[in-house]
Amino acid sequence: MSGNQPNRQTRRTGSDGRPELGLDIERVLDLSTRQTVRATFRFDPDAPWVVPVELAIEGGPRVLWRIGRDLLQQGLHSVSGLGDVQIWPSTIGDRTTARLRLTSRDTAALFELPIPPLAQWLADTYDLVPAGAELSEIDWDAATADLLQAPQTHCD
Repeated sequence: MSGNQPNRQTRRTGSDGRPELGLDIERVLDLSTRQTVRATFRFDPDAPWVVPVELAIEGGPRVLWRIGRDLLQQGLHSVSGLGDVQIWPSTIGDRTTARLRLTSRDTAALFELPIPPLAQWLADTYDLVPAGAELSEIDWDAATADLLQAPQTHCD
């Protein structure tokens, strides 16, 4: 990161027992201007394919993005994502980070994230729910029955 702000991170288990990672990341405003943003990554084993990420500026608004867990994981090693969410590794000098680009309508924001704490946190989520096992807890018979059930009409 730029060194303007401390690279503060917190790893904890939320009040609901789910792993969280809080990181100070930087929003890249231009070549020499950065803004510290607090990013909180959350993981829910009941919805393991998505990582809700809350972005907050001190004294400012909070924004919630839902990013695919596999997209985040791949983006630490190679270009990942299309459209609204893209992530890729970036090396400047001896510093390796990940660049995260979020786009909404005609607005885009570029963030720089430290790879080591995010990579370790993601590895912990894969320990909880391994890759490929994300859908193993779904009762497919019940889900199929719900889909095939005739629509109910309600009369008042």
